[in-house]
Amino acid sequence: MTLYTDDIQKLTDLKSAAGAPWRSINPEHAARMRTQNQFKTGLDIARHTAALMRKDMDDYDNDSSNYTQSLGCWHGFIAQQKMISIKKHHGTTDKRYLYLSGWMIAALRSEFGPLPDQSMHEKTSVPDLIEEIYTFLRQADARELRDLFSGLDDAKEQGDNVAAQRLQKEIANYESHIVPIIADIDAGFGNEEATYLLAKRMIEAGACAIQLENQVSDAKQCGHQDGKVTVPHEEFLAKIRAVRYAFLELGVEDGIIVARTDSLGAGLTQKIATTEQAGDLGDQYNQFLDLQPLTWQFTLTDMTTIKNGDIAVKVNDQLQLTNRLANGLFRFRENSGEDRVVLDCITSLENGADLLWIETATPDINEIASMVNRIKEAVPNAKLVYNNSPSFNWTLNFRQQVFDAWQSQGKDLSGYDREQLMSVIYDETELALNADQRIQDFQRDAARDAGVFHHLITLPTYHTAALSTDLLAKDYFGEKGMLAYVSGVQRIEIREKLACVKHQAMAGSNIGDDHKSYFSGEAALKAGGGANTMNQFS
Repeated sequence: MTLYTDDIQKLTDLKSAAGAPWRSINPEHAARMRTQNQFKTGLDIARHTAALMRKDMDDYDNDSSNYTQSLGCWHGFIAQQKMISIKKHHGTTDKRYLYLSGWMIAALRSEFGPLPDQSMHEKTSVPDLIEEIYTFLRQADARELRDLFSGLDDAKEQGDNVAAQRLQKEIANYESHIVPIIADIDAGFGNEEATYLLAKRMIEAGACAIQLENQVSDAKQCGHQDGKVTVPHEEFLAKIRAVRYAFLELGVEDGIIVARTDSLGAGLTQKIATTEQAGDLGDQYNQFLDLQPLTWQFTLTDMTTIKNGDIAVKVNDQLQLTNRLANGLFRFRENSGEDRVVLDCITSLENGADLLWIETATPDINEIASMVNRIKEAVPNAKLVYNNSPSFNWTLNFRQQVFDAWQSQGKDLSGYDREQLMSVIYDETELALNADQRIQDFQRDAARDAGVFHHLITLPTYHTAALSTDLLAKDYFGEKGMLAYVSGVQRIEIREKLACVKHQAMAGSNIGDDHKSYFSGEAALKAGGGANTMNQFS
């Protein structure tokens, strides 16, 4: 980014060259507007954030404590408040991302109303939300820089050179709220051409990282529900290539592809893979099918075994009968999920993916590590994006993990009922406190021991919105009345110094006042005068 002071000089030169028609233009005002909007297009954002993410991946390869995190967001305002909060509390946005969840788009942003996570929502709502999020983040930059400029004006007016120099340094070294978004493209919303077209829209909106899953596009299910159906590898790899071509076409050479496998919980496939010879990728996929061997020379017994419409496939140099269901899908062998995951991940990384996503049923570091270690035998720098999902009952899972570990150590567990460990009666017990410590350490430990580069929670703000609304409604419509809002919301906002307590400024009124003064001078009709009730929060 051009330095603010340098930009003033450039614009001063431009004004001079333009002559009389520009006599009313203030170069410093124009420089401020340019500084407040350093990312002019979504592609500017995609290139910038891809570079950030690539650097973070290198940092993680050098030291696993450099893992990254994100929270899922379903609205631009939610994303904006998250990043403002991160800067306020942690001083930097470094290694903090945003996650755009297809689940939340389906549940909260579809014109059909709330939908399950089955790719039934409008595909254009995905790039639309990316653009909306970055619009809000750019406004967060503009608002924060506006306050710095205002402070600079005050310092100059008061002749405080020390404060002025400090503010000029803050402006020169300003850290944007613009961070990478990992964006969910589901299973691509169609064939590989449909995937390519949607990926382009997402990248043009600002996405530097696209997450693609290996489920059947027209039968896609939430990763934590039953009925998942995967596709043969070649079909998935064609979509990975489609996304890569989209990145390359748009000049985002560092774009990141996250290949997600749902194979651990998916027991079905829609197709028998195409295979040319034993041991090729299609043959490896077919070997996981639930098969019943047939003899090469059909006997009378074989003929009575085969029903009308049954399909046989040659696997392991033997003709075998598939287990086809009434809906035409084919069943995989039981307990083959982990082997399929490993093959999915190795194949994806060897064919253009940058990061992996393994959807699991529980947050078990040992389970994740067992698969990742096998993957790393083929691809040593394999890295995961891991879903710290609200679909997991974290409390119960980790209390049971501690229970099982203590049981194997022979510890006395007579005071605990394993099936009732969610109960509040256990909250202050040694077991519960141990479990909470494991939950607190989960991300760090998984980054170190299980190759997790990025930890995300897919749906946190869905739940926080529901919870905060429930708590307010419970008391506001009860005996507390207005006190419910004052004590439960506003008083906390003020004391925690939430910028949003000044909701007029958050919505852009001060920025608008500045622009009016640039455009109209003394004639500007401003909103931020002495009668503005927002001043009560100064």
